[in-house]
Amino acid sequence: MNRKIIVFDTTLRDGEQVPGAKLNLHQKIEIAQQLKRLNVDIIEAGFPASSQGDFQAVQEIARSVGDSVSITALARAVKNDIDAVYESIKLAQNPLIHIVLGTSNIHVEKKFNRSKEAVMQMGIDAVKYAKTLLPDVQYSTEDASRSDFEYLWKTIEGVVKAGATMINVPDTVGYAVPEEFGDLIRRINERLKNLNDRVILSVHCHNDLGLAAANTLSAIKNGAEKIECTINGLGERAGNASLEEVVMGLKVRENYYNCHTDIRTNELLRTSRLVSHMTGLDVQVNKAITGENAFAHSSGIHQDGLLKDKQVYEIMSPEDVGADSMELILTARSGRHAFKNAVEKMGFDTGDGADFEQLFEKFLTLADAKKEVYDHDVFYLVTNHRTLDDSSKNLYELVSFQVVSNDLHPTATVELRKGSETIRDSAVGDGPIDALYSVIKSLVGLDIQLKDYKINSLSRGKEAIGRVNIRLEYEGKIYSGRAMDTDIIKASATAFLNGINAALLDA
Repeated sequence: MNRKIIVFDTTLRDGEQVPGAKLNLHQKIEIAQQLKRLNVDIIEAGFPASSQGDFQAVQEIARSVGDSVSITALARAVKNDIDAVYESIKLAQNPLIHIVLGTSNIHVEKKFNRSKEAVMQMGIDAVKYAKTLLPDVQYSTEDASRSDFEYLWKTIEGVVKAGATMINVPDTVGYAVPEEFGDLIRRINERLKNLNDRVILSVHCHNDLGLAAANTLSAIKNGAEKIECTINGLGERAGNASLEEVVMGLKVRENYYNCHTDIRTNELLRTSRLVSHMTGLDVQVNKAITGENAFAHSSGIHQDGLLKDKQVYEIMSPEDVGADSMELILTARSGRHAFKNAVEKMGFDTGDGADFEQLFEKFLTLADAKKEVYDHDVFYLVTNHRTLDDSSKNLYELVSFQVVSNDLHPTATVELRKGSETIRDSAVGDGPIDALYSVIKSLVGLDIQLKDYKINSLSRGKEAIGRVNIRLEYEGKIYSGRAMDTDIIKASATAFLNGINAALLDA
């Protein structure tokens, strides 16, 4: 019998915990909508007890995509956390409360400073309370791969009897190896099915030893019915199991695993690119499935074989993951219909009439500057247009700038607008970007430290779009700013201002 594997995406919770990957409300909703198109079964939308902003984001995601996707959020085994999850997700059609509590000796002794029995009772009481709010409750036995098996099982047994409908077994620190983790899941699965065969067994693997995808697939082979993953493998430290790698592993080797998912695999590349852009974290070029070189062949022997039959060196086609070889090239003469078709083809909503007209005007400006507009250009044009509109706070906007570069006194003059106020100043620096950022810092009057600056070319030709990613520190927190433009100096200034605005919105 070919089993369906439930796909639980935690990009918006565990994935967002990557330093510098903080997402605003609009970006979270944009990603959630794309996860809906990808057809994931469950979206973990955040950790609502952590802040009011995260609570609101989870609530908005439940409202916007919760009609067809199950929505959950994380809670510690305490009443206030569980209440926050319930209040934020209750509008979804299939809400799920997710509770996490450690089971390894080091977690019990060092984090909680309580007896094993007391910690276990905390979990049981938390599940009992959550069940009074919603029928579906998942319980995660944090650090399960380093836990004493009998204590781990006693905890699972206790929370199942208390009403847990899903048991999640995490390899929280990426300690397990495939054979060992598979055996752990097999033993738990055998006992769980005897205890209550309606309870779903799930896994959540981290990638500290580079084995997250392998451990997840081994768990599936040994009875796991649900997997927790992130797009691009984002997450704490070395990240989580990569959704695209596990899903395609099951699809390509379906005869071996005898399992399938409902993921629309032709949306994988679009989802990967969207998450990469929103977080500012690039995908390595040789990454499996979604890296730029995943389907590239440079060896003469490989090229010769591919020309004779693609299956000589390809176990899946680029089209399987959405890497369509056909690319649409637009110009300023393409018109609204062609541009709208290009936007919709990438999986984006074209928005209402007024919003689309604004986007189309930006396309015309870009087309006049570049002459030919490629898929990459359209993708970043749309994602750059979809910025957070927060009228409750006045944010900084770049009005004009001038940069003079030389080996004596590189100088920058910048004019900014904030609400109805316009401010202007000049500064010198060690180079053109240093001068540019120095004058912006002076104008905004904030003690900001630039932590990272990166520029990439996004498209072909001498008029290629440049994308700038920056990370800056303000009051001990890291914020990211991103921008794209055919003028890399302008992109640099806008990215810096976007990082500053992100800090202001978080204040």
